[in-house]
This record gives sequence, structure tokens and C-alpha cells, in this order.
Amino acid sequence: MRRLVAYPLVALGLVTASLAVASPASAHGYVSSPPSRQALCASGRVGDCGPIQYEPQSVEGPKGQRNCHGGLAQFAVLNDNGRNWPATSVGSSVTFNWVLTARHSTSSWEYFIGGRRIAFFEDGGRQPNATVSHQVSLAGFSGRQTLLAIWNIGDTPMAFYNCIDLQIGGGGPAPSPTAAPSPTARPTASPTARPSARPTVRPSSPAASPTARPTGTAPGAPTGAEWAPGRTYRTGDEVTYQGVRYRCRQSHSSIVTWEPSYYTLALWLPI
Repeated sequence: MRRLVAYPLVALGLVTASLAVASPASAHGYVSSPPSRQALCASGRVGDCGPIQYEPQSVEGPKGQRNCHGGLAQFAVLNDNGRNWPATSVGSSVTFNWVLTARHSTSSWEYFIGGRRIAFFEDGGRQPNATVSHQVSLAGFSGRQTLLAIWNIGDTPMAFYNCIDLQIGGGGPAPSPTAAPSPTARPTASPTARPSARPTVRPSSPAASPTARPTGTAPGAPTGAEWAPGRTYRTGDEVTYQGVRYRCRQSHSSIVTWEPSYYTLALWLPI
């Protein structure tokens, strides 16, 4: 009789294990603007990205790496410099905005160009807000650069990795690729000049609250329109979802599973 009972219990254990394996990856965080490579994949601006398009917040790997994919084979596309990654035109400084879908205890935030750390923000193990912003000086750099942003977790040996492609100092022409004929630009990781100042060290700060009047969810769409995936929402935009009105806290491109009711604190504020 015991044997007959044991088999269903074993089967139940196997089902439970399979459900655990099939469950979605834990939510964490990523740089939403200027858009990181995973943000570009999630918004559809860069196609054929593989699984990273569904979980841009999940590029988590051991601390101390200097790559775009955190050592995760399934996200290796983020390391492919032969792709035509769009570069954001910026000036001599830029504000990086993070969306945190899980607010881990934080040790520090680091920013690198060409393997050289240009900014450092110490958090001392504090829990960050749902959105975090850092203003970083790019003095001494120009042209097309790939910046690596790292979020170091305070109570684990892990960190989150983001690569952001920038055109520093205006919209000059990007270098042409030398191997593959299809991409039109290849990011370069080495700086064209050495930074003139030491890395910035100061506590990180939450993203600023919107002060401007909401502009609507898309050109021609009235403010308060129903939330929908595949749209670009900007800070201050208002939407309605399941009868509740929300205001956007952080600019982002919407995808399925990022409905306001799921990411209220990170992206949307009920009003």
C-alpha cells in the first residue's frame, strides 16, 4: 500500500520541479534611458535578440565582469558589436535612468568606458527606489562609445550589467563595420581620449518626479488613453488600465507583462 502512495508523491514532486523550472525569471532592473541594448531589444527597435527581448531586467552575473551579457550564454547577443545598435546622441554629460522591478539591497553603481571607470555611486547596502538616476560626466570622450553600467547588489555576489551605445558630442557619422556588410555601424569600446577628472563618487538619487503636463501616450493620442503594448511612454504620460488611471514615472517602451498593475511602483503611479 505504501508503494502505491509513494508513486503519486514522486509524480507530484516532478510536476512541482517542472513548474519551478518553467516559471518566469525573477525581475530585477535595467537602464531604460538612454536605452541600453536590452531595452532596445525589448522595445523592438533591434530585432532577432532572442530571450533578452522578454526579460531585459535579468542580465545578472557574478560581480567583476566587464561585458554586456553578464556571462549568460542566452544573452550573448548583447555582446555582438557587429549589430547595428542605435547610438543615442549626448553632450558632455548624461543622466542614466534605471527601472528596478526588484529593489535589491545595493552596494554601488559603476560606469565604464573602454575598461576605464568614469563614475562610481556608493549606496552602502540601502534599498533603492523603484527608479534611480545618475548624472555622469563624459568629459574627455567623444564620438561613438559603448558605456557599461553595473548595478552591484549589496547582499549577494551578483551584479546587473547594461551596455549603452552613445554618440558623444553630437551626431557625427558612426564608423563603418570592417567585416560584415549588413550592419551600418560598429560600436567601439575604447575611448578616444583619457578622462581628465577622477571618477565621480556620490550617493545615487531617485529619478526626478515629473513636473511637466502629461503629453499623452503617443502622437495624436489623448492623455488617459487605454494602456497598450508596443508604445513609447514618457514621464508624465497618463493611461487607463482596468479602470484605474496611472501616470508614467519613467520613460520606457511597453511590452506584454509590463502592464501598469504589475509594475506600478517601477513605472506607473496610480492617480
